Amino acid sequence: MTDKINEKEITPNQQENTEAVVLSEQQEGIATESNVMKKKDVEAVSKKQVVGKVFVQIGLYAFLIVMALIVLFPFYWMLISSLKTVNEYNASVPTLWPQQFKWSNYAVAFDADGLNLGRLFLNTCIVGIVSTILSLIVTVLSAYAFARLEFKGKNIMFAAMLGTMMIPGELFTITNYVTVAAFQWTNTFTALIVPFLVSVFYIYLLRQNFMQIPNELYLAAKVDGSSDLKYLWKVMIPLSAPTLISITILKMMGAWNSYVWPNLVANDMAHRLITVGLRGASFIDQATQMTDYPAQMAAVVIVTIPLLLVFLFFRKYIMRGVSRSGLKG
Repeated sequence: MTDKINEKEITPNQQENTEAVVLSEQQEGIATESNVMKKKDVEAVSKKQVVGKVFVQIGLYAFLIVMALIVLFPFYWMLISSLKTVNEYNASVPTLWPQQFKWSNYAVAFDADGLNLGRLFLNTCIVGIVSTILSLIVTVLSAYAFARLEFKGKNIMFAAMLGTMMIPGELFTITNYVTVAAFQWTNTFTALIVPFLVSVFYIYLLRQNFMQIPNELYLAAKVDGSSDLKYLWKVMIPLSAPTLISITILKMMGAWNSYVWPNLVANDMAHRLITVGLRGASFIDQATQMTDYPAQMAAVVIVTIPLLLVFLFFRKYIMRGVSRSGLKG
């Protein structure tokens, strides 16, 4: 009787609610299991991605290390060769470390026949400093004219200048030499400086930097009564300092490393540059009467050190100046 009374007391609505609760609990259990499976899948995928990134990073760094070794090995070989003896250098089996350090090679490099390193350094510094200063003046004024001034034919002239960058520089050697010979500039510093005062690449680089400076600054300066030269000196040059520093360094390095043109127009000792002097010097070992390649390597190390120091101390300015494309703020 009690069982029958209980069955009668359960109404259809209560039964439906009970079934709904059971069904919802089942659905929640299924959803929980699904979420757990999804979380496990996400964790598995994330682990695979992490492992993949690690292998990619390892491969990338391994590639960079190999490339760095390939690039640095010639400098390492030059340095250790400058400390070897002549016999060790000419041995059939090369050594990766000097068996006997011969520091006297650097003294021999200064006293080599036909090589006056002090005079060569002085000539190269004169040409490098003077040509850099004059080239900066030409580059700044030209870039300012193409970036801010308005005159007829500006775009056509600039396009024509850019077109000359497509012509290899070697093709200008003959015409430049004929011009220098006509002016009787051979064996003078003028022949080493004047033909390369204008660099279209530097003008283009600085012009693009100038064009990133807001024009409102120029208009405000004109309202205040500032001249173009004052605006250039007070505003544009300070804002473009990284690019100007990079141009200065690149120009100095170009003057220091030039060989073909100085060898063609100024091959006397009074105007000879350091690259030409190294090529024409005679390195003969008096004991063996053989070419003293270690002493020659020592001279190359001495010549390379200034450029290496310049690059190490100013590399951030070179990268910042070349890659800079706008102003922050």
